[in-house]
Amino acid sequence: MLAEDIWFDMKPACSLAPFLAEEEGASVSQYFKVRELPEGTTLWREGDSSQSAVFVVEGKIEVKKETEFANKHVILGIFGEKSFVGELCLFSGGNNAATATALTKTTLLEIDANSFDNLFKEHPVIGGKLLKGMLLGVSWQLRKSFERLVTIF
Repeated sequence: MLAEDIWFDMKPACSLAPFLAEEEGASVSQYFKVRELPEGTTLWREGDSSQSAVFVVEGKIEVKKETEFANKHVILGIFGEKSFVGELCLFSGGNNAATATALTKTTLLEIDANSFDNLFKEHPVIGGKLLKGMLLGVSWQLRKSFERLVTIF
């Protein structure tokens, strides 16, 4: 399966749809690679070095953080279709703050830091639109986290 085919298939429901024109999706797709994960596959572990982020096309990714208690985790979120995961490592090149695991058979579009930089160099306007869509997604995730936190107290 090609990344370009995935972009066109998901365009109507894509969270980036307001930001990217159809022809821009084709330009963006060349910087992504398709990854298909069977259920239960760990995408990355907390503390692993990484320089990439993924866009969930199909399936669900669970993101969890270790606690101070042995073998105990806190689930930070379950990310489904149209979600970005791993943005911090894409931009910082640091270590993953949490473990990400495929809860179901999952299809992802992955972009690494080098590809993201090349996208910005070669298509700065499109790169800006992609970044705007990613920022909006992260903002919504943060808002949901705040709402969940308030229910605890």
